[in-house]
Amino acid sequence: MHRFDPRIYLFTLGHFSVDWAQGAIPALLPYFIATCNLNYQDAGTLIFANILLSSIAQPVFGYYADRVSKPWFVPAGPIISGVSLAVLPFVTDYWLIFLCSMFSGLGSAVYHPEAARMVNGLAGAQKGKALGAFSVGGNAGFAVGPMFAGFCAYVFDIHGLVFYGVFNVVAALLIHRYMSGILADLAKVQRVERRQHAGLAQENDWPSFGKLSLVILARSTGFCVCNAFIPLFWIHVLGTSESTGSFALTLLFTLGAFITYFGGILSDRLGFVKMLHVSFLVMIPVMFLLVRCTDAVVATILLVPAAFALFAPYSGIVVLGQTYLGKNIAFASGVTLGLQGTLGGLVTPLVGRAADSYGIVTALQILWLVAVLGTVASFTLHTPEALKHKKKENA
Repeated sequence: MHRFDPRIYLFTLGHFSVDWAQGAIPALLPYFIATCNLNYQDAGTLIFANILLSSIAQPVFGYYADRVSKPWFVPAGPIISGVSLAVLPFVTDYWLIFLCSMFSGLGSAVYHPEAARMVNGLAGAQKGKALGAFSVGGNAGFAVGPMFAGFCAYVFDIHGLVFYGVFNVVAALLIHRYMSGILADLAKVQRVERRQHAGLAQENDWPSFGKLSLVILARSTGFCVCNAFIPLFWIHVLGTSESTGSFALTLLFTLGAFITYFGGILSDRLGFVKMLHVSFLVMIPVMFLLVRCTDAVVATILLVPAAFALFAPYSGIVVLGQTYLGKNIAFASGVTLGLQGTLGGLVTPLVGRAADSYGIVTALQILWLVAVLGTVASFTLHTPEALKHKKKENA
């Protein structure tokens, strides 16, 4: 059996560094609302800024990486994301905050496609486990990022955000140190794969990828809306403190980090499509109950199955995307990995506007509605085994 390459954990670290910077933004929303007199729509627009450039640029960087690999994208992403957060304590103008939030998303867009392509090459037959390990970094980042940002904004000092920049630069230098050896081994893997599959050309199955995009939209909407509004829901609906609201978000993503890793291992054994079925079927009732909850303790308990529903299918979606677009793995990675965390952010300003007009509880009904969409879409997907069989028949 192919030995699990420990260098994959370097990419896990890089994934942590870009996503803990992105994850900090939602936890800072109450701070910006208080200091800049923002409304819910303004706050949601900051999340929109965080994902706008990322949503547009991520597939572009992936498309480019499939044709002309740019390994320097991998260390550049953490630097861009970290420095953007480090600048925030020194600006007070709303549009400068908007730009910093946007460039934090750009760092994520630069990092994801090239890094995920390299992880795919190092993974061998353990792609679910490898993408799970890689994704743990992102989910751990979204867990720790809000907690540390909340500590800086509400307990310590907002200037502590500078540490995001320091940490990310160190992570980028560490990745850069091992990059030459990784590139050499990836070149060997590519030569072996070309010899083994000389008569079987890689193809893109765009119809299947289009169906997968509906799954991505559903999962991403749930992810981004929870990311943006869970602290606000805990504060303004459940009546908790700001720090408790940040803790709820941290708890969700801490659970998500563990669930993502073991979800990847389980997907290798049970099948990626089956994992999607289970996850979305769980998501419908859990989100329905969560957005109607009025007790903080019960809501906190519901975060456990909510985390499973949101994070268990994470790596499976990436592997399916890379399978459906076998000729454009980096592009598929940019769409699946990146847009899982960003596409739904396009919806957050609309959710914020609905919250301003009708209240947070009414606006958050979207969480179980998109779960229904994800469930239906997941049952239209082909398994990787079925696609391989189809290719052999057509060869």
